[in-house]
Amino acid sequence: MRSPVLLVVAHGSRDPRHAATVHALVRRVGALRPGLRVETAFLDFNAPSVPQVLERLAASGEAGDVIALPLLLTRAFHAKSDIPGVLREASARLPELRIRQAEVLGPSPLLLAAVERRLREAGLRPRDRRSTGLVLAAAGSTDPEAIAAIADMARELRRTGWCSVRPAFASASLPRTEDSVRALRDEGCARVAVAPYVIAPGRLPDRIAEGAREADVLAGVLGPSPELARLLLHRYDSAPSVLTAPARTLRSAVPA
Repeated sequence: MRSPVLLVVAHGSRDPRHAATVHALVRRVGALRPGLRVETAFLDFNAPSVPQVLERLAASGEAGDVIALPLLLTRAFHAKSDIPGVLREASARLPELRIRQAEVLGPSPLLLAAVERRLREAGLRPRDRRSTGLVLAAAGSTDPEAIAAIADMARELRRTGWCSVRPAFASASLPRTEDSVRALRDEGCARVAVAPYVIAPGRLPDRIAEGAREADVLAGVLGPSPELARLLLHRYDSAPSVLTAPARTLRSAVPA
């Protein structure tokens, strides 16, 4: 029996580094599971779009089942509205495809491990934790669920032994990265590290880096880390069995 196609749905960016990083991550996923067909699509700015990929899959006749996986760390607007809407419209137009939407990436211990990897790569050693305050810097959202998820991640990191951990946001929410860096200094942390809780480079990660100027260490974005690639496959394997609702039920099916 043919495995469902994994369709990785990224946000997209005008910054070419974003798409390059997404494609590197998808290649790593494919290397972890040879034989699995993995496709990439973008919501905005980059090609191909989600409808373009789904139309190509339908026209080829080589795919029946598709699992669309949002390349998102939290459940915010794109995961709750944009992506479900696009998939429902595609299901109505392409009845030959059976499309399911997987869960977003967070929360997961694998994301904690990916953050820790980037901090180690930036030069922090395990014995540095007790004297180092950590800023977990996310892109930002107005969605309370997404904000709460970042706060929960910061608490989980704090339990691993850091001097203190504070969340920060590049947009939409407060505090900003520079504010959390200063707050950790005021708490008495001997040094401060900033961990961007974002997948790929772009405008908002650059804003995080700008806010980290007064920090001692700036880690890299999560990017094509082994942990992130494994997490994508875990979400693929755990995708719900329920098919995407047809377009006529859009109003009632979109989560509040």
